[in-house]
Amino acid sequence: MTGNRFRADEIDTSKPHSARMYDYFLGGKTHYAVDTHAAEQVEAVWPDVKPWTRANRSFMHRATRWLAGEAGIRQFLDIGTGIPTEPNLHQVAQKAAPDSRVVYADNDPIVLAYAQALLLSTPEGRTAYIHADVSDPEAILAAEELNDTLDLSQPVALSLNAILHFIADEQKPYEIVRQLVEPLASGSYLVLSHGALDPRPGVSDAVTNLYRSSGIHVQGRTQEEILPFFDGLELVDPGVVMPHRWKPESEQARAEAEAKELWIFAGVARKP
Repeated sequence: MTGNRFRADEIDTSKPHSARMYDYFLGGKTHYAVDTHAAEQVEAVWPDVKPWTRANRSFMHRATRWLAGEAGIRQFLDIGTGIPTEPNLHQVAQKAAPDSRVVYADNDPIVLAYAQALLLSTPEGRTAYIHADVSDPEAILAAEELNDTLDLSQPVALSLNAILHFIADEQKPYEIVRQLVEPLASGSYLVLSHGALDPRPGVSDAVTNLYRSSGIHVQGRTQEEILPFFDGLELVDPGVVMPHRWKPESEQARAEAEAKELWIFAGVARKP
């Protein structure tokens, strides 16, 4: 693994972290009191945050199964991995295709502390973990673990799930995605989900203010602002939609999600 190994006492528990709050919303156990407090404040103004989080996670599972099964992809790069929550991406991919290779990247020390859970590959496949930040694409692409695990001359599925709404405009998020996609081979895919602006009066502003007051920059974007992340790529049907509408497992699941205000958009696109 790239970077330092962190002891538990080296993890900052004085302020909330987006990955640990996400773990709380998913019903996980890898978070601290400060994360619980911040997450409960968010849920108080945005009651649909837990269904939102589950819908995003379910989209990742379905997109990965589709890529490994129908699209024949055998290499995955998941950036902004978050705290391990089974099934993890490699478990989904390797269930469909046991020889799949997966590289995870995240910048949260607690993810590194639990990264062993991300490295339990099938005998036929392989997994690796990089301690790195999405805002530094060059470091990710140059990492020894990535280049020992993936062959960038062959198609790769790049997964950027629920990460880019933490990247401010001044950090050039569209350029970050371009830099990550550019070196990938023809036939590669981009899988992306992004928090959107809730049309209900005051909801997005309240959530944004709560995150930012905790030291976490968050920036929802409209569907029109999310679409350019896929520029130059061929969108897979049904395009950039709310995640429960992307190849739902059943009409019942889609209908149940439709009853919620799940303002997040997701899509999968192929590099020509």
